[in-house]
Amino acid sequence: MSIQEILLSEPRGFCAGVERAIEIVEKALAKFGRPIYVRHEIVHNTFVVNDLKNKGAIFIENLDDVPPGATLVFSAHGVSRAIQHDSQKRGFKIFDATCPLVTKVHVEVAKLHKLGYEFIMIGHKGHPEVEGTMGQLETGIHLVEDLADVASIRPQQSERLAVVTQTTLSVDDTAEIMAAVKAHFPLVREPKQQDICYATQNRQNAVKIMSAQVDVVVVVGSPTSSNSNRLQELAARLGVQAYMVENASMLEANWFSGKSRVGVTAGASAPEVLVQDVIIRLREMGAVSVRKMDGVKETIKYPLPTGLKIEA
Repeated sequence: MSIQEILLSEPRGFCAGVERAIEIVEKALAKFGRPIYVRHEIVHNTFVVNDLKNKGAIFIENLDDVPPGATLVFSAHGVSRAIQHDSQKRGFKIFDATCPLVTKVHVEVAKLHKLGYEFIMIGHKGHPEVEGTMGQLETGIHLVEDLADVASIRPQQSERLAVVTQTTLSVDDTAEIMAAVKAHFPLVREPKQQDICYATQNRQNAVKIMSAQVDVVVVVGSPTSSNSNRLQELAARLGVQAYMVENASMLEANWFSGKSRVGVTAGASAPEVLVQDVIIRLREMGAVSVRKMDGVKETIKYPLPTGLKIEA
């Protein structure tokens, strides 16, 4: 084995929205006791979900699976208006763990809709965040997944047309699709601030810098995590062998044969404990040293919803 050095990407792992979502479930369990129901995986990470299950969270997709009077948490990805209204109608005690940056997109859609706008949403079909954002309106929001989709959408009008995006996309892919949208619809309104979240952008920027310095990249994250998948794709596109692992047990020795430098990063929903396990395993495989890269220091913290304070 010839690994000389592990380069640790900075920043990596949990973002403020993920930390807040997990804390909401843990605080709800502490205040109201088990079980707490959560609509959809709170964040897309198997380790986190299993940990919360052990503490008393029950993850559901269908509101019929939540008993009357129960406490329900919406996941960090956000939900449609129909699910919000149905949950309220059923009388659940609701805590919304939607990431504030996703909520910002929902607010923008509601505001511009009142002004007569239709929308193009850049995102991945079936992703819960996309379903939640598109579910803010009954009609007038068109999903675009790639360049081919841009040519096929037919809005009712193009004078009042605005773009919103899923927050966890590839920055470069989105810019390419956005350019095509602008070519097709010159009057289109872009987001005032880019919808792709700061954490997604920071982690992708760090991988770009790291990929130029390593022989292989390991991304810690779950296959359902959009931003983790984008990190692996980005490293591969930059010409580096890149693998995604949920945990250290998935590492294979042959990946590192003849490789002297290994880069390690983690998606925004992957906890640091999993990264440290990967480092331990790489050291067992012969890695000599670990170097943390310089990078953006993230200091954002989001407040919790009211009603979760535990009285002393």
